[in-house]
Amino acid sequence: MPIAGKGMLLTSMDIDAAHEAEFNRWYDREHLEERVAIDGFLEARRYVAHDGKPKYLSLYSTATFEVLDSPAYRTALANQTDWSKANIARFKNMIRAVARITVSRGQGRGAALGIVRLRPIVGSEDKLRALLQHTLDPKGLDGIISMHLIESDPVLSKPLTDKASAADPGAGDWFVLIDATNVNAASTAIAARLADGTVLKSAVISSGIYRLMWDLAKNDLPA
Repeated sequence: MPIAGKGMLLTSMDIDAAHEAEFNRWYDREHLEERVAIDGFLEARRYVAHDGKPKYLSLYSTATFEVLDSPAYRTALANQTDWSKANIARFKNMIRAVARITVSRGQGRGAALGIVRLRPIVGSEDKLRALLQHTLDPKGLDGIISMHLIESDPVLSKPLTDKASAADPGAGDWFVLIDATNVNAASTAIAARLADGTVLKSAVISSGIYRLMWDLAKNDLPA
């Protein structure tokens, strides 16, 4: 099946080595389960960079885009645990994209993830989206399971830190997600479809390759 749901929250950040063990413990023992338990959240995935920045990346799928501005989610954001507050305060280089899933082709989730950050030229969004609908096809790409496009909402996509800028030119960026069986397949797919020599190159801001750490679905939670 294509990627679950219609909405996605993407978060990515660095953390100082001195706090990294505690950060991973918090993510693995509290944060992912807490977020997946919110009404409308379907699943979460954690990644670590193979070749990319920031080092850590998480994806949260939601039943609808509206879940990401719902009373249930806003209540969770306003009532972070002390453990959450301590870790969030240590985030560096945070990216937080509250996004709509607008293209999703293929089925399943891979052990590796290729990610490409795009910044559409104002007025060219429809043309770029149509081009990506054609480009993001896993057929013919060995080791590629599925390919997706998520489009950030520029109003809702702000880091959860006091340092969040009021004016962020990247808040409306798009992200291509490439689910692959291995990091080499993900790299090859990026080069074939979105790198130098492709018509999409002018919109590319950055790219990276990540390895899956673990995932959690709603039906994995205790009843």
